[in-house]
Amino acid sequence: MDDAAAPRITVAAALELPALRRGLPEVVAGREHLDRPIRWVHAGEVPNMASLLRGGELLLTTGMGIGARAGDQRRFVAALAARDVAALVIELHHTYAKLPQALVAAAEAHGLPLIELHAAVPFVAITEAIHTEIVNHHYDLLRRAESLQERFTGLILQGGGIPGVLALLAEAVANPVFLESADGRLLYHAAPPGAAGADPVGAWTQAADDAAALGASAPVPSAGDAPPGRLTALPVDAPLDAFASLAVDRAASIVALVLLRSRQEDELVARGRGDLLSELAGGRLAPEQAAARARAMGFAPDGEALLPLVARAAAAPPADRADAWTAALRDLERDLAGLGVPALVGVDPRDGELLVVLALRHADDRDAMADRTAALLHAAANRAVVAVGSAGPWSAVATALRETAESAAAATGLPARPWHDATRMQLDRLLWSWRDQDELAAYVQRMLGPLADHDARRKHQLMPTLEALCAHGGRKAETARALHLNRQALYDRIARLESVLGADLSDTHALLGLHLALQARRHLR
Repeated sequence: MDDAAAPRITVAAALELPALRRGLPEVVAGREHLDRPIRWVHAGEVPNMASLLRGGELLLTTGMGIGARAGDQRRFVAALAARDVAALVIELHHTYAKLPQALVAAAEAHGLPLIELHAAVPFVAITEAIHTEIVNHHYDLLRRAESLQERFTGLILQGGGIPGVLALLAEAVANPVFLESADGRLLYHAAPPGAAGADPVGAWTQAADDAAALGASAPVPSAGDAPPGRLTALPVDAPLDAFASLAVDRAASIVALVLLRSRQEDELVARGRGDLLSELAGGRLAPEQAAARARAMGFAPDGEALLPLVARAAAAPPADRADAWTAALRDLERDLAGLGVPALVGVDPRDGELLVVLALRHADDRDAMADRTAALLHAAANRAVVAVGSAGPWSAVATALRETAESAAAATGLPARPWHDATRMQLDRLLWSWRDQDELAAYVQRMLGPLADHDARRKHQLMPTLEALCAHGGRKAETARALHLNRQALYDRIARLESVLGADLSDTHALLGLHLALQARRHLR
């Protein structure tokens, strides 16, 4: 650990130690700077004392090397201040009965805490007391860091992964933390519970190249000769202390090991972008914040035609769907890049949906890009259900993405097609949202129950005929062509349908009610 990260005590804390209290200390200058940390304690009596120091020392002296002239006193203080000495402590009665005004004024002007001791006390006793505090503080920090590392390890062993490690790190340092790739892209971030900062990624974006200097940072080694990434904590919600540096170092080591062993970078990219898009769709993130976070992740579209797509691997439970999309993420991003269209691709770990936002050159490109992208998604996951929303600016993406996600979920009960147009699925989304309502199930049973019972007992079923008739708005000629029947055969089936259902299928209201029941039947659990 370097000097900048070394644990220290402040000048104010040192003044409370018994060894220093026995000297009857009095602060005569620089009182507002008593929070300065002490790196070490040094005693000396030579005029060029500053040249022997490295900074951060508490300097003990009797004043013999300071000089009797005001000019010498001012130069002595200026040299100590230039070295960033923590404080100057002078024992009276050896050289000075009272500290000279020029010395006091110079210390005040330079913001250097100046303390006079009115009683004699062995300097070695002060040195030992402060060094003991520093060592004890250092040991306590190391113990806390080791305890935190054990928790990191436990999380990994329990399957928590890197997101869990970063969440625990953010809680431990009470500030947001950011994992960056070697090229500076934001892979993942975590904020502490109840964080006051409204937009931690905005703070990271503003910090940019200075993030390592402004916060606590550690490199995250990569495989082979690849350049390292970086893990950084920024003081967004609270100041960072020496423990933060140790905590970030420990976390960086764990993160590097996990990345090297399991190649979790793809998972972090998928989850980080999935979190962004799901928060946007859920109304938990303002459009301008979403745009800023997307830029941090490398997605910076020039135009205003952003097209949302949502895909679900319908044959798998949510966790398996998420794993399937994550495994295919790198190939998907490569294929989407081959289309020449910037894409933001993420996985929502809660329901396993693949969330995509494409940056189109023109809104008129929507259908063509939907065809090409849907083909890639079907190749990546067997039996994928793809929904495509409307293209628009960042301000409209939240609503469009939410409607597209609902359409993808609703489409799992619909006939398969290359992609479903979310802009034309208002009724399906409404019925899907009512899928758990007893009233809807009762309506379907009332309208279609007799027909379902009939088909369950017969070899020749009538439900497909009703579906075709409703799909073609009751137009018999088109229905006959769709079913490959002649007119008379269709009329015979319609007559049987009317008998079973007790309804007149030439009545548009009756046909509409049956069509609604057929649509709702697809969405009932």
